[in-house]
Amino acid sequence: HLELHYRHDHEVIRHAQFPFKTQFWLFLKGGGKWLTIILILPLFLTHLTMIPLVGGADNSLTYYDLLEVYAWFLGIPFACGLIGHMVVEYFPKVWLRAPKGPLWELNRRTGLVTIFDYKDFKKTGKIGEFTASFYEFDAYIITNPDRQGLPMIGLSLAHRYSNKGMNFNDMIAPDNLAQTPCALWDFFQNFMDISRPLPDVPVHEAHRHLDPVTAEYDRQTGRDPRYWIDMDN
Repeated sequence: HLELHYRHDHEVIRHAQFPFKTQFWLFLKGGGKWLTIILILPLFLTHLTMIPLVGGADNSLTYYDLLEVYAWFLGIPFACGLIGHMVVEYFPKVWLRAPKGPLWELNRRTGLVTIFDYKDFKKTGKIGEFTASFYEFDAYIITNPDRQGLPMIGLSLAHRYSNKGMNFNDMIAPDNLAQTPCALWDFFQNFMDISRPLPDVPVHEAHRHLDPVTAEYDRQTGRDPRYWIDMDN
């Protein structure tokens, strides 16, 4: 019964982000699991390399040394992944917390974009709002280096007449392809254009009949109303 402040239908795309406490347990589950899987092969190769040295003439390397290495490099991420899995799967009251509120909203019905501001939230308990027409926003490709220095490309929108803006890195993870943010910008433009039908994506299928332009388009083209839901694997 939590209000997650998220909405995606024929009228509104409203995006919210889980608070840190919730994200921590999700990262612990996923990070521990994948780190364990990634480390298994290198540790196995290390094991094959070190086994011939165990019990050598100087007796400097023992099986206990190998077990200690495994405990540190494999046991810790495995334990983190297991604890995260148990908490996320069986104790939702421990990890699941509602966001303070949404981050931004695109409203197809009104043509407006709303950016929510939490700068004074702790002092006043109120969420600030900045609202402007969608056509006043310009799209930008933003590039940030990852830990190896490779460019990771994302999308941001900036208001033309103020310093307000938003980026979508928490909605679609940045990668090294420009096609992803360009496709997202194309998606937003199609969604906000009320003269055109809704983008034909799975999340919109349950709402297409509620949008007059989309419903008429589907009637003229004979689109199967269960096109996505009935699609096989």
